[in-house]
Amino acid sequence: MSTWLTLSLQNANSPIMEQLTFFHDHTMLIILLITILVSYMMLTLFVNNYTNRFLLENQLIEIIWTILPAITLIFIALPSLRLLYLIDELNNPSISLKTLGHQWYWSYEYSDFSNIEFDSYMVPTNELENNSFRLLEVDNRTILPLNSQIRILVSSLDVIHSWTVPSLGVKIDATPGRLNQTNFFINRPGLYYGQCSEICGANHSFMPIVIESIPMTNFINWVKSN
Repeated sequence: MSTWLTLSLQNANSPIMEQLTFFHDHTMLIILLITILVSYMMLTLFVNNYTNRFLLENQLIEIIWTILPAITLIFIALPSLRLLYLIDELNNPSISLKTLGHQWYWSYEYSDFSNIEFDSYMVPTNELENNSFRLLEVDNRTILPLNSQIRILVSSLDVIHSWTVPSLGVKIDATPGRLNQTNFFINRPGLYYGQCSEICGANHSFMPIVIESIPMTNFINWVKSN
């Protein structure tokens, strides 16, 4: 999760988030090179006391500054399209989790396991334990197995919400009357925090998400106990 003075992306805990981080670094490098090049050209023009008469009407320069941005966009677009296809691809999911957005809490259904379902509310500040995070802790965490392909189905019963867990690279809208789906693969055990990323009303900032990733054997025992 993000803490104070965290200026970069959160640590990746899924293959998709790792690829998103690589794409971010790739794109930022291109932007940095463009910024340096344009800054250098502008600086040289500002301090130059002479005017190049061939710079005013020059077809070669027109061709260069048209082709170079097109090539740059190709270097950005191709990795981006690859990532979009990877995010949308469902590769034999082991578990399906259904998430419903409400004003202002989330409800979860494990349809594959004897209809396990529960609501997840934010824990009020006056009820927090010493090691809990304010505005991020919930009363019922979402338990998911480690190293398993998870399919999540997201919808809403009132207004548009957005189910988002940054460290897993997941952000999907919960739209009333529509069932959206995506997938993710958790490759580390731990707690992963997220929030609703759609302005959905007065208590929009009080819809946290907490995923607890545990080994498959522990997950099976949790399913049996519920």
